Amino acid sequence: MGLREDIERFREVGEDRREDLEEFISYGDLGGSGPNSIKIPIKVVDLPKFEYDRLDQGGVGQGKGGTPDVGQPVGQPQPGDGDEEGDPGEEGGEHEYYQMDPEEFAQELDEELGLDLEPKGKQVVEEKEGDFTDITRTGPHSTLDFEHLFKEGLKRKLAMDFDDDFVREAMKVDGEDAQSVYQWCRERNILVSLPWIEDEWTRIPDDERGTWASFEEMEENVERSTTLQRIRRDGLRNIPFRRDDERYRHPEIIEEKEKNVVVVNIRDVSGSMREKKRELVERTFTPLDWYLTGKYDNAEFVYIAHDAEAWQVDREEFFGIRSGGGTRISSAYALAKEILDEQYPWAEWNRYVFAAGDSENSSNDTTENVVPLMREIDANLHAYVETQPGGTAINATHAEEVEKALEDQENVVVAHVSSPEDVIDAIYSILSTEAEKPRAQP
Repeated sequence: MGLREDIERFREVGEDRREDLEEFISYGDLGGSGPNSIKIPIKVVDLPKFEYDRLDQGGVGQGKGGTPDVGQPVGQPQPGDGDEEGDPGEEGGEHEYYQMDPEEFAQELDEELGLDLEPKGKQVVEEKEGDFTDITRTGPHSTLDFEHLFKEGLKRKLAMDFDDDFVREAMKVDGEDAQSVYQWCRERNILVSLPWIEDEWTRIPDDERGTWASFEEMEENVERSTTLQRIRRDGLRNIPFRRDDERYRHPEIIEEKEKNVVVVNIRDVSGSMREKKRELVERTFTPLDWYLTGKYDNAEFVYIAHDAEAWQVDREEFFGIRSGGGTRISSAYALAKEILDEQYPWAEWNRYVFAAGDSENSSNDTTENVVPLMREIDANLHAYVETQPGGTAINATHAEEVEKALEDQENVVVAHVSSPEDVIDAIYSILSTEAEKPRAQP
């Protein structure tokens, strides 16, 4: 095999690994991985190597000390090469596995399924000062925003500015007084005050009074300058600042939030949950645990088993517990609500409640108890996974009733798993619902 072919095969490793990931979730031995370390079987790329052709006629020998002996066949075992008696080895050989942590697993699953779940932090773990972007009306002089002060004063200057020379010429119109000049200015939107006119009126020389016969004659002979012309000519001499214009800069307070999540896993262990159903529960819940562990800074898990009653178990017992007893799913939700309310407040924790079973429940328990509890429990996502190998049984109505009663809830999803082939689709259905829905705020 040439170098070009080898490079092409290496390029395909990423795609092969994702295929291996999907096959592993659906059919692999999930028990070989732990909560924080996932071992994915992979297809190994074989690198080219040179080998001598084995011929019955012999060939170049290996000899002693590296010196070939004539007629010594290549590749055949020689005396002293591992033929001594001994105990079987205790160390296992190197298997074809790719080991990843939950964070990498989550990234791979995101790429494989096209997910876009971005967890939100809730619990504030640190507050720090950012840029000076917040503005207040009070503060130390060292934080005074001079740019804001200057802009406000300049806007006032431009709004109040008028051509004082032009107004003074109006004061020279024959027969007019300060009041009539002020009225004339008002009609032409010249922003001048009556006190200013009265003060300037006294400064007009007597020999200049009566220069113009009327305001119209004055306007025809005197050019009125614009604000821009006056600024270019005289510059900005005075800008009217006011205390109301003062603003003080403060640093923006940035809250660092830890991405906390608690996942409540509920599984039915009643007498109807046989081995194949239990396996489908494990195949669905285990990758979800790994995925959310990889997505959040701090992930905690609560495992609840139930038949007619519910009790909390550890992770190992949850996935290995045997079946027995009747079924009352609401007992598990009641326990979940109690644990979440006491230990994981909604204001500080992202919360997921995942339940799985064969969808068989005691009479009216779903509509009268489970659905109201699901509405009461604040959660990023409620998911129910129906595990019925071969299809839905006649008395398996829980999933359908939940889906119908809570179809108005954007944070509820129901998935159906009847064989290992359905697991990936179920996981996608659950996680994509969380990624696409608007996130509720506490």
